[in-house]
Amino acid sequence: MARAKRLLKISDDGHYMVYENGAPFLYLADTAWELFHRLNREEADEYLGDRAAKGFTAVQAVVLAEFDGLTEPNPYGHLPLVENDPTRPVEAYFQHVDYIVNKAESLGLFVGMLPTWGDKVLKAWGLGPEIFNTANARTYGEYLGRRYKDNQIIWILGGDRTPVGKEDVWRAMAEGLKAGDEGKHLATFHGADKDRRGSSPFFHNDAWLDVNMYYSGHSWAMPNYEGIAHDRSLTPPKPTFDGEPRYENCPYIGDGSGFFKQRKRWDGITRGNAHQMREAAYWAMLAGAAGHTYGCLDICQFYDEKWEPLIFANTYWRPAMQFHGAVQVGLMRKLFETRPWQTLVPDQALIAAGQGAGEDHLQAACAADGSFAFVYTTFGNPFGVDMAKLSADKITARWFDPRCGAWEEIGELPNTGPQEFTPPRSGRIWDWVLVLDDSAKGYPVPDLATELHFFGKK
Repeated sequence: MARAKRLLKISDDGHYMVYENGAPFLYLADTAWELFHRLNREEADEYLGDRAAKGFTAVQAVVLAEFDGLTEPNPYGHLPLVENDPTRPVEAYFQHVDYIVNKAESLGLFVGMLPTWGDKVLKAWGLGPEIFNTANARTYGEYLGRRYKDNQIIWILGGDRTPVGKEDVWRAMAEGLKAGDEGKHLATFHGADKDRRGSSPFFHNDAWLDVNMYYSGHSWAMPNYEGIAHDRSLTPPKPTFDGEPRYENCPYIGDGSGFFKQRKRWDGITRGNAHQMREAAYWAMLAGAAGHTYGCLDICQFYDEKWEPLIFANTYWRPAMQFHGAVQVGLMRKLFETRPWQTLVPDQALIAAGQGAGEDHLQAACAADGSFAFVYTTFGNPFGVDMAKLSADKITARWFDPRCGAWEEIGELPNTGPQEFTPPRSGRIWDWVLVLDDSAKGYPVPDLATELHFFGKK
């Protein structure tokens, strides 16, 4: 039986996405940038099936791809455009895109569809060429909007470039998308301005921008909670999420200043690990995000023997699908969905003592009605909680292990003001989520534990 197609809209309070029936939608995406360009249909089936099984709700993929997307054919020998003309799409190429979109949909996944990578609008670096102007951007947008009007799509304009100087082109493309799909789909923007990260500094007040996408980018332990908190505070309120954080298995400079490219020395370099993936996800969600995006260096480019490794990719995409971070962001989604997560309000005042500096940052949120709270600790150091933020006289406290999904009981506690909590273990990989519940609510504690036990580097 075919799965019913679903549309998304914005919640009444403006802070998260919902299905058409009002049920909350937690956006959990993977950066599958080269999906339409590099994978054949059997490979796409394998990849999408894996991501759906791990708990992802979306994949982010690019129609006019970054890596030779205009000149390197897809696996069936088709280029996307005739003579690089956005008004002359090649039907055979888009039939392959159709197949992947429909397959994703059959698995319950939304496609965060980028009409083009940003270098086709503003080259800046990379391959380009710049092929868009306001007229053909609108025509191309309308073509895509009509073609995918009835699919499970979230439009992602941009593509890793600042829009400065090209805002009119992106606005024209957005106008075309909205005209073509009759306004059925939500839209956001994937920017890369190093000082003005994401969509909000450029397009927050544009009517076409339904959701803000923050871009925390490629630095070790980038404090993405700051950007999420900024976007959440804007008026009018719009949902926000980190659309491109640090990547698993990507080589990063040890001082946190960025990612390792074509440099001569390997000193101070380490690869993004599962702890970094969990850290980015929990920091963002508890700062008020409507979802989160996972990234993996080897998967975003679908690296295998056919392709030159970029940015020192070293693992083919099939084994890279099993990196622990991908499993663990899925566990994060499952944890949040055990509670009415959409009612969480960021509240750092919950942390009465023990707030750490830098990567030892604690992030906290409490339900609007005070019925539950989550506190994330990066390294498992002791901290204090102001229990008065919760509404009940009796509080049930538990530790959630974000590595494997197991729970450790603390017990029922009287709500008597500040209390100290000491996680079961501490150290570089020992992050934890403290879950505090109104005992009378009887919130579920499902067994989320997997066979994954992480004590190494991945």
